Amino acid sequence: MQKFFIMKQDKTHTTKRTKKKFSFKKIFKYFGIAVFVYFLWTILITFAYKWINPPITILMIQRCMEQAFSSDREVRLQKTWVKYEDISENMIVAVIAAEDQNFPNHKGFDFKAIGNATKINKQRGKKAFGGSTISQQTAKNAFLFVQKSYIRKGLEAWHTVLMETFWSKRRIMEVYLNIIEFGDGIYGVEAASQHYFHHSAKHLSKREAALLTSVLPSPLKRDPSKPTPYLNRRSAKIQSFMRIIGKPRI
Repeated sequence: MQKFFIMKQDKTHTTKRTKKKFSFKKIFKYFGIAVFVYFLWTILITFAYKWINPPITILMIQRCMEQAFSSDREVRLQKTWVKYEDISENMIVAVIAAEDQNFPNHKGFDFKAIGNATKINKQRGKKAFGGSTISQQTAKNAFLFVQKSYIRKGLEAWHTVLMETFWSKRRIMEVYLNIIEFGDGIYGVEAASQHYFHHSAKHLSKREAALLTSVLPSPLKRDPSKPTPYLNRRSAKIQSFMRIIGKPRI
C-alpha cells in the first residue's frame, strides 16, 4: 500500500513538471510568434510609408488625451500635410543647421555627434545634449511612443535602419517636417507656419524658419511668434549656421 502511494505521488509530481515545462514552452512559442509578427509589421508599414503619409502618431493621440483630461487646455489637433516641394528651403536648411548638420551624408546615425554629446553630458553630470539625428527623430515620432527607455531606443534604431533602407533623404525630411510637434496641438510645418506667422510654409523667411526650429525640442514651453531673448539668440545662431550650409544637398 505504501509503495503504491509513493508511485502515485511520483506520478503526480512528474505530471506537474511536464505541465510546467509545457506551459513555458507555449509561452516562448507565442512570444516568438509575437516578435516575428511585430518585426514583419514594422517592415511592411515602413515600406508603405514610402508613399503613404502617416495619418496620425502616438504622440498626437497622447497629447489629445492629455488635453481632454486637463482643465486649462482645449483639445486641438492642427495638421496639414504638405509635399517636400511646398516647404520653404529655409525651413529645410534651418532644421539641418540646428538638429543634424550631417543629415545629407550619414546612414541614420551620426556616431561622431553621439560621442560628442556623451562627452559633454559626462562633463556636465547630466544629459543636456542628445546625439539623435533627424532620421532617428522621425522614427521616434512616426512609429513609437515618446517615453524614454532602452527598449524605445532599440526600436528607434531598428526603425531608423528600415527608413534609411526604404526611404530617400527627401522623404525622411518630408515626414519629419509634417509630423513634428511645434506647439500644443500643432503638428507639422504647415500648421505651425499658419498658426504663428499666418502664411504657408512655402513662404517662410530665414528668420521665421530659424524661430520655428529654435522651439525644438521644447515646443510646449516656447512660442516662435513671441520670441524671448533666448529664442532670439538661438535663432540668430541657427541663421549663422544656415549661411554656412547654403542650399540643402538632399
